[in-house]
This record gives sequence, structure tokens and C-alpha cells, in this order.
Amino acid sequence: MSENVNISGQEVQQPDFEDLKAETNEAVSRDIDFLLDIPVEITVQLGTSRMLIKELLQLGQGSVVELDKLAGEPMEILANNRLIARGEVVVVNEKFGVRLTDIISPSERLTQLK
Repeated sequence: MSENVNISGQEVQQPDFEDLKAETNEAVSRDIDFLLDIPVEITVQLGTSRMLIKELLQLGQGSVVELDKLAGEPMEILANNRLIARGEVVVVNEKFGVRLTDIISPSERLTQLK
């Protein structure tokens, strides 16, 4: 309930604030569920290479592009272009897949965001 206070001959109304309530677990769970529905693009990177545009234009069917990784080295798994894990190639039902061998720690992922 608000009160009126007289200051220097003028009547001023005191504000009436509601009590703060702790969020329930249900509200927090609803927020997390909302985050779980956000799409994320996952990319598996075999390696990288740099070349001049004239070299790129000379590529044709059967050309080989040398990558900076050695055969057997772990591939990088990126989520929205941020490194999250490393893994190795596997074949599942005649399709390529990646078996995760190393997950980047949360502290390392945070430093990537800076």
C-alpha cells in the first residue's frame, strides 16, 4: 500500500513495490527447452588449403587439392564455425560419419568466443 509524504509543502506518493519471488524450476526448465530448439550448423573439417585464384580456376575433374593435415590426423568438428570437438572418420550404413575422440573443454570454448 502506498503512502503520501509531504516534502517541502508538496505531496509526494511513495511507490508500492511487489515482493520479488524466486523463479521456479518450471520457469527455468521452460527457458532451457526454448534453447534446445535452436538449430546449429555442424561442420566437419578435413583440412584447409590456400591457393591463388588462377590455380583455383585451373582445377578440373580429377584434380587433387593438398590439405594441411596428415592422413590419420583427427578432423575438427565445428558448431556455427566454432571448434567443439575432434574426431575420426567412420562408415555407418554406407555413409560417412565422425566418431568424437576429443571434446573441447568449456573453458577453451569460452576463450574462442572472445
